[in-house]
Amino acid sequence: MIDPDVTAFLALGSIALFVVGLKRLSKVRTARSGNALMAAGMLLAVIITLVEIGLVDYRWIIGGLVIGGAIGVAIVLRAQATQMPEIVARFNGFGGASSALVALSLFWMEVVEPTGGGTAAATLGSTSAVTLVVSVLIGASTLSGSILAELKLRGTISGTPRVPLRAVVMGLLLVAGLLLGGVAVFVVDDPALAALFVIGLLVASLVVGVVLVLPIGGADMPVVISLLNSLSGLAAAAAGFALVNQLLIIAGTVVGAAGLILTQIMCVAMNRSLVNVLVGGFTGAATEHGEYGNVVSTDPESAAMVLEVAQSVIIVPGYGLAAARAQTAAHDLARALIDRGVQVRFAIHPVAGRMPGHMNVVLAEAEVPYELLVEMDEINPDFAQTDVAIVVGANDVVNPAANDTPGSPIAGMPILEVGNARRVFVIKRSLSPGYAGIKNDLFERDHTVMLYGDAKEVLGSLTTELAELP
Repeated sequence: MIDPDVTAFLALGSIALFVVGLKRLSKVRTARSGNALMAAGMLLAVIITLVEIGLVDYRWIIGGLVIGGAIGVAIVLRAQATQMPEIVARFNGFGGASSALVALSLFWMEVVEPTGGGTAAATLGSTSAVTLVVSVLIGASTLSGSILAELKLRGTISGTPRVPLRAVVMGLLLVAGLLLGGVAVFVVDDPALAALFVIGLLVASLVVGVVLVLPIGGADMPVVISLLNSLSGLAAAAAGFALVNQLLIIAGTVVGAAGLILTQIMCVAMNRSLVNVLVGGFTGAATEHGEYGNVVSTDPESAAMVLEVAQSVIIVPGYGLAAARAQTAAHDLARALIDRGVQVRFAIHPVAGRMPGHMNVVLAEAEVPYELLVEMDEINPDFAQTDVAIVVGANDVVNPAANDTPGSPIAGMPILEVGNARRVFVIKRSLSPGYAGIKNDLFERDHTVMLYGDAKEVLGSLTTELAELP
């Protein structure tokens, strides 16, 4: 145990690290240091909590930190840039699982192990008993939902399987979980029987996460990941109430609020409501993407001749760039153009890729200068004065159907207005549709030319051809 004043001071420092780190995450240039500050704040919070409780031997604390840290480092070091969305989903699941396990361990220590009898509410207090149930419910559903989201992002589970009467099933499962938890902590005074009801709560909560995520398509995974991140924070806050730990309450609330704000930003960027996302707006569209008519293709040599006389170029990255590991090749092309006196920028759509900020992460890995990354709202007016726009693996986020086709699944979604550029090069392996499952009218426009092939190879060929030009 340590002096309460020292604990309070350290807790204030941890909270300050969270707040400052979160603020720095809002800008690409400072995001890396912001992430480090928040990680330091979390480490400090964990140490303070374990020491304050005083029930854990220091050797176990150090062992847990070493093992957990090693697992986290191993996961991230093995992950490629294209796997970052899956890693984020996995960490969300870990957060939810941690909160649920904390609540379950509290229930075990205070209710199951003692032999004096009585309900959990009498032992823990009504507030702690209620938040214990909430923590298990949210934490376990976040775990199962995150696992399913990761499997969908990997392609292990494809499609959007329909759950009959999904809203009714979700409602019944939530009510059943709350009833089971309520009986366990407020009614049953036999520890063994109470434990059985808590196990029922855990099972119902896990199924809730599956039913929530299973019918949602890949196009909406950025929103789902943000929502699950928020839920992991809310689960932590609930666990904090159960433990009567103010630091955990604050940290969980910060994460939950930040996740909700990001979820709203993603919904606005897609012109979708959260309810529409959860219902599953793109289900079944992928089989009706339509046929292409007048599509023109070219080769890197001819495209390089156009770039030779260009004064301004905007590169639009999408998931195809990340999948091909082509971020360094894109940077090389940008550098070659800049050396020739061309103005080059990268246009960043907030939902390009498979998670919020995916393109920022991928391009940062290739050390693309921050000043070359421009957000959608800022760069859209500049397309009309741009000589060449190079779309690399992006599809739905540049599809004019969002503006021109009222009945389209992406109608009203803000897009990068690539079609306003004087010439458009689109680098794709094929004419396959994006997540929305619809054709892209941009590909058929007179000033658009396709460059078919692997994004890394095509970008490399463009750079080589440019170097050979006088």
